Amino acid sequence: MAVLQVYERMLGTSTDAFLRRMAINIAIFGFLFHLFCCVLYDLNVIDSNDLEPLFDSYLDALYTPFSIILAYEVYELIRAIPESFSNSIGKQFEVVTLLVVRDIFKNLADIGGADDVSIDADVAFIAVEAAAFIVLFGTALYFRAQTSDTKTLDQHDESIQTFVQQKKNLACTLATVYVFVAIYSFSMWLIGVVDGDTGLSRTVFFSDFFTWLIISDIVILLLSYRYITDFLQLARNTGFILSTVIIRVGIGIPGFTGAALFILSAALASSVLRISSHAPQIPQS
Repeated sequence: MAVLQVYERMLGTSTDAFLRRMAINIAIFGFLFHLFCCVLYDLNVIDSNDLEPLFDSYLDALYTPFSIILAYEVYELIRAIPESFSNSIGKQFEVVTLLVVRDIFKNLADIGGADDVSIDADVAFIAVEAAAFIVLFGTALYFRAQTSDTKTLDQHDESIQTFVQQKKNLACTLATVYVFVAIYSFSMWLIGVVDGDTGLSRTVFFSDFFTWLIISDIVILLLSYRYITDFLQLARNTGFILSTVIIRVGIGIPGFTGAALFILSAALASSVLRISSHAPQIPQS
């Protein structure tokens, strides 16, 4: 009972509703505050070359609300872990889709504020990122459509109840790790700002978090094999983990290669889901 109460406090419906309201309010405030700082910088009230990457373009203000929304979507991803493996993978692609959108806004802001823009290279890169966004967005929607009406495992089976409880415990652990990683990443970024390093990168937080996400996925895969020994189930979940690993590598690689890895991950996960959905009698976990 105590474990269930911990899960409800951390990942329950009421907590989710509260965090959603808070994320929306903070995102609105953060956007307006960042926009106000951009105005002050434009009027030379804020005069610092170190802060130029943060305030030199009004499009930079979009980075703040999307970062806050991404933080909430990561929480939603953790909440999806006890539901099913495919649901959590679908939420994962929703997170990466927003991450790519945030990168596109950042790159557009950099182009708008630069004097020496290489039109061919910069526009080509944004085009590839836009293509990655479309593929990731389509993949997220495909997962949502395919998993919205999937048949769940028999919850009256004692072994399945144990498995679901184990995934809830893992989700609570990952939520705790998420908080510590977020605090650490934000602290390191603030220290970098103080030292004059105001660069914005998607590796901040997401690189570390996806490493822990891969670990949790592998643990779920191993736990599931206690109760479901079907090869197709094992192969499907292994393919999903592989797609997560590719995303993790793509997060750490800037430029065209990172975008290409995102597209590859989406194609792999969609293909695995497509093949497994047409295979007979694959239980969802």
